[in-house]
Amino acid sequence: MAKSAAKTESVLVELLTEELPPKSLRDLAVAFGTSLSGALHAAGLALAEAPPAIFATPRRLAVRVPDVLARAPDTHAETSGPPVSAGAQAAQGFAKKHGLEVGDLRTQPGPKGEVYVASYTTPGAILKDVLAAKVEQALKTLPVRKLMRWGDGEQQFARPVHGLIMLHGSKVIAGEVLGCRSGNRTLGHRFLSKGAFAIANADKYEALLEKRGKVIASFDARRRVIEKSLDRAAAKLGDDATWKIGGESGVLDEVTGIIEFPHVQAGSFDESFLAVPRECLVVSMQQHQRYFPIADAAGKLRARFLFVANVPASASGPVVRGNERVLRARLSDAKFFYEQDRKSKLETRVPRLAGVVFHNKLGSQLERVERIRLLAAGIAKSLKYDVEAAGRAALLAKADLLTEMVGEFPELQGTMGSYYARHDGEPAAVADAIEEHYRPRFGGDALPAGNVGVAVALADKLDLLAGMFGALQTPSGDKDPFGMRRAALGVIRILIERDLPLSVYDLVKAAFAGYRGRVGEATNFLETFIFERLAGYCRELNYSTLEVDAVISLRPGLVHLVPKQLAAVQAFNALPEAESLIAANKRVGNILRQAAAKGGTFGHADPALFAEDAERALHEALRAASATAAKLAGEKKFTECLKTLAVLKAPIDRFFDKVMVMAEDAALRRNRLALLSDLRAEMNRLADISRLSA
Repeated sequence: MAKSAAKTESVLVELLTEELPPKSLRDLAVAFGTSLSGALHAAGLALAEAPPAIFATPRRLAVRVPDVLARAPDTHAETSGPPVSAGAQAAQGFAKKHGLEVGDLRTQPGPKGEVYVASYTTPGAILKDVLAAKVEQALKTLPVRKLMRWGDGEQQFARPVHGLIMLHGSKVIAGEVLGCRSGNRTLGHRFLSKGAFAIANADKYEALLEKRGKVIASFDARRRVIEKSLDRAAAKLGDDATWKIGGESGVLDEVTGIIEFPHVQAGSFDESFLAVPRECLVVSMQQHQRYFPIADAAGKLRARFLFVANVPASASGPVVRGNERVLRARLSDAKFFYEQDRKSKLETRVPRLAGVVFHNKLGSQLERVERIRLLAAGIAKSLKYDVEAAGRAALLAKADLLTEMVGEFPELQGTMGSYYARHDGEPAAVADAIEEHYRPRFGGDALPAGNVGVAVALADKLDLLAGMFGALQTPSGDKDPFGMRRAALGVIRILIERDLPLSVYDLVKAAFAGYRGRVGEATNFLETFIFERLAGYCRELNYSTLEVDAVISLRPGLVHLVPKQLAAVQAFNALPEAESLIAANKRVGNILRQAAAKGGTFGHADPALFAEDAERALHEALRAASATAAKLAGEKKFTECLKTLAVLKAPIDRFFDKVMVMAEDAALRRNRLALLSDLRAEMNRLADISRLSA
């Protein structure tokens, strides 16, 4: 829509609430701002192409939409109606539908004669009449998992709402949202500001909020301030000191969602705590206290940490000491748990897993450990890995679930098992595998580094998938409480990125066999689920949907070869002969499907029954190409294998020009269909190339 000559001003909407969930604060603000801005644009009220300014603090969501009209322009439209020949009654009905009199209609030529035409004007939306409703509607679109009620009303939101600003420039837009009447007054920092104050103009919002309210309104700006402050504070602790040790990004986002006016402070703890495993200290500080541990250039932790306070340095002395006391207690617990856990070997904890439920339909963790042990040993044997080490690692893999440390810090399962296994004198490969068998834990995470870890990781994920599919606990929509999508993708990544020649079908069969009939038969469903994840994985390798579908539609068991097959399909698709061969393949497929639908069956072509030179020529070309392609496929030279199909273009074209496939003679017809079946099987050795046609 072109800009109107009418005056435009920014619209500011602010919702004051009780403390919003920090982990989802930014997402809530973006969803609110995007939805409200889109609604104003759709109504013809917002004219600017610039995105809205989005604000989010612990106790507010706000958005400023630029260039908004007080009233949207009227819109003019014309609609063709019934033919004039339909008579007066049809004309009256058409006119009434559009709020017109029959005399207001005009006529114009149509495809089948004169038709009535209604010209009408729709009044533009008025901002003061619609803003509150659009704010309410935008709030309903937010990704809020759990709604709250407050007071005596029926209003619901993520947190109770206590204030509302709706401004158009400097003018308050009257209205009510979630039980709050609009105004122009807001609140600042809980401790540093001096009561409510007015926002004189929508465009002065963030400047006034920072100056008078001591609140940085923009989530992203506040995050940048915190990050730069952390850099400066770390530099003061030494040239090689760093707070960026991994895992800090999520903490930074969460702290940004908690703090309104950030001030970074440094604290310390007793160096004796450094004897506790690094991961324990990091989890204690990052995830439990939202602190930032300090490490040197080599990654070794120092007895220092940074935290973000909501008050300036001059007032933070007691705050630093308070945070140090809290951390000391937390680290003391970790040290105690670590020392206590090492008094008992992991092996002695394994029998007690019988009392830990894995799933109410799938038995205990001890039963699961036994299944994983057998499956891991089988995988290790197939890959010529250390079978004994794989079995031992699988036996001990879940034992740390019964340790004090993992009970307190569930995030450390596997990690602590690895530490305790080393302390018990277990081989390094076994200790490493106990930690590695959870990998990859998330998208982009590292894979198991050792062979034993690979075997146990595959077994762990496959057992989970088989059990859950057999118990009908499959993912639904965005719900995946058991992490089955992550497990399937983990299996795919390990097979492909470690280049493991294991069949998906054999792995799934072995995983279900471990349950000994305890769960239902769901192998086909699980295989389909894995291939769906494989298709997504391949698309992220920058292959097109058609290329991926061409390969995955054949459901290749050896998924480690799929990336090479995709590269071959992509190279084939670039050949000058590709378009013709793809079309021919599609045509052959259609002929065979129609024949099969009529009860036709296809063996192999018999050269003695050929009646046309074109048949013989295609058969000879196919036989030669097939021999070459089989050799190349066996050598995993898939690109060269597919390129051999190029020589078939001319004999295929000649065959369809000269030969009637559906001949009246039944024997001749069956033999020609058999030849086409042989042709399609060879062309689709690596991929169904007919699917490359959009």
